[in-house]
Amino acid sequence: MQTILIAEDEPAISQVLKVYLVKAGFQVVQAFNGTEAVEKFQLAPPSLVLLDVMMPGKDGWAVLKEIRTNGSCPVIMLTALNDVNYRLNGLNGGADDYISKPFIADEVVARVRAVLRRSEESRPDEKVHQFGSLTIDFTAHRIMLANKEITLTPRDLSLLLFLAAAPNRTFTRDQLLDEVWGHDYEGSDRAVDLSVKRIRKALAKWPSSEGEIKTLRGVGYQFVVE
Repeated sequence: MQTILIAEDEPAISQVLKVYLVKAGFQVVQAFNGTEAVEKFQLAPPSLVLLDVMMPGKDGWAVLKEIRTNGSCPVIMLTALNDVNYRLNGLNGGADDYISKPFIADEVVARVRAVLRRSEESRPDEKVHQFGSLTIDFTAHRIMLANKEITLTPRDLSLLLFLAAAPNRTFTRDQLLDEVWGHDYEGSDRAVDLSVKRIRKALAKWPSSEGEIKTLRGVGYQFVVE
């Protein structure tokens, strides 16, 4: 059974979400401030975190940062702040989705399922794939090149994992935005180009004879390997 950590300081909202998620078949753990959320996350990492931005102790931004230092657990931000800058801060900080209050609990459950589905689909059946000197661990979300770990931002890592999970398959920018950034992303498709540019820079020492992220002009991108 998948576990959802609800980090929300308003007990009434947290309880409503818990009821709907349990009804949908999830196990739920609740935290009512940022410090408690980090402690419970580290004690038993959940399948996904519903994370309120405005919380006592540590706010959602600080909690998100700590979660991202420990891996790529999916995170959906919850906030009453409807400013687009807050939304972008969350997404750029590594959040997988963003829901503004007030919300409909059924919609939250649907978003949780969608984010979990994207997360699962980005992982192939085999845990570790070797592409020449490049090693990708899809479970641990680790990238090794010539036995040295490559550090990427959460978004760039998600993009690389998604492309590498389907070698030699072409994806358009719109497909990548939907699958990696999420259907509700409101930014430019240039975000994909910039992310690919950063990934290529990080993999600069990966021999082109072993593989590459190839641009198909006017079409999209491929993770090309022999």
